[in-house]
Amino acid sequence: MRFLPRLLGVVVIAAAVTWWAPWTPVVAQSPGGPSMASIGPLTFGPDGTLFAADNQAAAVFALDLGAAASGAAQGAKGTDALDQKLAALLGTDARSISITDLAVHPRSRNAFVSVMRGQGAGAAPALFRVDGNGQIEMVRLAGLAFQKVDLPNPPAANPGDRRNPRASVVTDMAFADGRLWVAGLSNEEFASKLRAIPYPFARVDEGTSVEIYHGNHRQLETRSPVNAFVPFTINNQSHLVAGYTCTPLVKFPIANLKPGEKVRGTTIAEMGAGNRVLDMIVYTKGADQFLLTANNSRGVMKIPTKDFATAAAITTPVDTETGGIAYQTIQSMQGVEQLDKLDDRNAIVVARSASGAMDLQVVPLP
Repeated sequence: MRFLPRLLGVVVIAAAVTWWAPWTPVVAQSPGGPSMASIGPLTFGPDGTLFAADNQAAAVFALDLGAAASGAAQGAKGTDALDQKLAALLGTDARSISITDLAVHPRSRNAFVSVMRGQGAGAAPALFRVDGNGQIEMVRLAGLAFQKVDLPNPPAANPGDRRNPRASVVTDMAFADGRLWVAGLSNEEFASKLRAIPYPFARVDEGTSVEIYHGNHRQLETRSPVNAFVPFTINNQSHLVAGYTCTPLVKFPIANLKPGEKVRGTTIAEMGAGNRVLDMIVYTKGADQFLLTANNSRGVMKIPTKDFATAAAITTPVDTETGGIAYQTIQSMQGVEQLDKLDDRNAIVVARSASGAMDLQVVPLP
């Protein structure tokens, strides 16, 4: 993994006319390792770099895990009451922690789980690894080589709001073609953003403001963030396929996502109101590809991708419960809150059991 040399100052490039923000400071190293105020969405680069969002600080960290990238055994093994075991390692109880994301290392196939301990100003981030023996180990952040990039124009924190906008500075991330794609909110009028940050980090621009037509809501929306997305190729063109609250499925051609511009995505499905997409993956089964999404009130959805290219755009109100591309509900997968692809045959999920505990489960891809 390559890191940029230590930056000794802030480079500012002036131009007579510019539509993106100046260079953003990047921290390459510090003696104590990364100092994170929070930890939320995770994703891995193909070289094993772990990208971790710090919403409280409105920043993204690139972490070189070093020897912590792999435990004693390849893969990851499920474990019941994961939240209780993580809490015990943090010296507290399960009610005092929240699991914020799950990601699988591209080489060791170990599972990495991000956790917040406590609430409010006293909350602290933690990172854990689960290996193929089911061994759980805390990853020490202190001393890790890292880069950090600050995101421009984040929304101000408002803890009293029903949904604190600061918690959505970064809602999801994915790495593709040498760039880290980041979805979330800004403090601008067109608040919903998609950003492409080249890696190794050197700068971050204003990103692309994105809007969608929401058939169930009968309106254009510019302030609702992407909840989850995946890079996906449609007709040999790179796209981001994104899920929103209540629950539009939208495609964005990457070629259109230019800094400083406003772009409208193409809504290809409405998957039902009163629901929020939590996570999604793409996988192949036989000769077909599928999008698998975890949702907070409508279970796990299996969506065929073969019609993503030809699906009619939803541009008018949808009066039925659902519309556009159809989906199948996977009844065998219940309570899923975090989701990643473990290997070509299996997914790994964090799911709430009937007892209320959060279990780590390895399940066959449906």
